[in-house]
Amino acid sequence: MANTPVLIGPVPLLYVQRLSITEGYQIERIAGSRFSQAIAPTAKTITVEAVLPGPGRLLVKKQLEALALVSRTVVAATAPLLAVAGIPVVSGLTVSLDMQITDLRFAQSATQREALEASVTLRHVPRSSITAALGEAADLALAAATALSGPTPPAAAVPRAATAPLGG
Repeated sequence: MANTPVLIGPVPLLYVQRLSITEGYQIERIAGSRFSQAIAPTAKTITVEAVLPGPGRLLVKKQLEALALVSRTVVAATAPLLAVAGIPVVSGLTVSLDMQITDLRFAQSATQREALEASVTLRHVPRSSITAALGEAADLALAAATALSGPTPPAAAVPRAATAPLGG
């Protein structure tokens, strides 16, 4: 099975341990009614936890730090398209444009001296309605392609077996 990287901008993370997406929605009460309705998405956050192994680990760390810089001029110099579209995140779970790194953590342990543990948190900060629509279209295309890609793999690595009922 191929190791498909998670791309955060131009930075490939090959050993992702966990990727999670949190989405929030703004809920408003309908005027003159006891009912409420979701009217707009409020926040989309992506958290990626990865291991950066080997001699290139510090280079990947520096690339992520450059993407996280607050100065858009420096970020734009790092990757020219980021001045217009934010940081894209491409994975098997999502294609999200207009992301910005809000939290970046690195750790090294005594058991893994030749690797760094990285945690990257990104938040959706749309720069225009066009890039927001493009991001949603890319995410929808990923979902459609995944649905058409073939049979569903088994949910668990260990097959389940019937057992005797409790107390019997």
